[in-house]
Amino acid sequence: MSVLVISPGRDPEAWVQELKNQHPGMQIFAYPEEHNKEDIEYAIAWKHPRGIFKNYPNLKVIASMGAGVDHITSDPEIPKNVTITRIIDDQLTLDMSAFVLALVMNHLRNLSFHHNHKSWEPTNYLKIEDQNIGVMGVGVLGSAVVKTLTNVGFKVSGWATQPKPQSDVTIFGKDQLDEFLGQTTIVVCLLPLTQQTENILNKELFKKLPKGAYIINVARGQHLVEHDLLEMVDTGHLSGASLDVFRKEPLPEEHPFWQHPKISITPHIASVTDPKKVVPQLVENYIRMTEGKPVKNIVKREKGY
Repeated sequence: MSVLVISPGRDPEAWVQELKNQHPGMQIFAYPEEHNKEDIEYAIAWKHPRGIFKNYPNLKVIASMGAGVDHITSDPEIPKNVTITRIIDDQLTLDMSAFVLALVMNHLRNLSFHHNHKSWEPTNYLKIEDQNIGVMGVGVLGSAVVKTLTNVGFKVSGWATQPKPQSDVTIFGKDQLDEFLGQTTIVVCLLPLTQQTENILNKELFKKLPKGAYIINVARGQHLVEHDLLEMVDTGHLSGASLDVFRKEPLPEEHPFWQHPKISITPHIASVTDPKKVVPQLVENYIRMTEGKPVKNIVKREKGY
């Protein structure tokens, strides 16, 4: 029984070493290191080559290296009997909440404006009490962002494609998107990427927002129709956007986002997985699998998260 760490383009050494530290007896292979495919029962993956897992006849579990799992669930060739798990990590959650708050405050207080425009003149800024922040996606990360923004004093609401338990803030349902958008001045996208949410940040959605609304996308680049955003910012309907995720990463140098004065770019850094923080739960699931017990943090493949 062996473990495969597969993360093309990302150095797996820190993961392999931490796995060995946490479970010295674990036999680990780092792709594309030579290994016997029949021995692999547990895979830890990030953006694996499409179709590769169909070649592992005894694979039981694929564990995502991060909170996102669309890089796994979007592969149609993963055998149906293989369980997919995701990471739930307090540090990732805290980092995401702090990052979104920083982007919101940068927008409200024009924190980058003076440096970018070499201007010493004070600028008018937007008040916290005048904003209605709408968080699209109120799972683990989204719920934490809602709580952080609420604690600062923002009026916050959420929108979810699935019913959510009672909350201290209003959570709009799937059929209430128009109502949610109509009162939202800052949109934060934290939706999982599914067939239903792909391209959801498009012109039709933007038109339903009040004039001057602002977009923050820290979910996936495939949520955003890029040319629609550019058009709606250039026409003045949207005041701008902060984007941390993109359809193609790294974002090409020639991409118009780089030069646009109302679009802020960060290189997918909202929350970064620390192997030391998350390997213990990967090892726990490995042990549970070997003992025939149910693993934790299972992804519902029919939902995509």
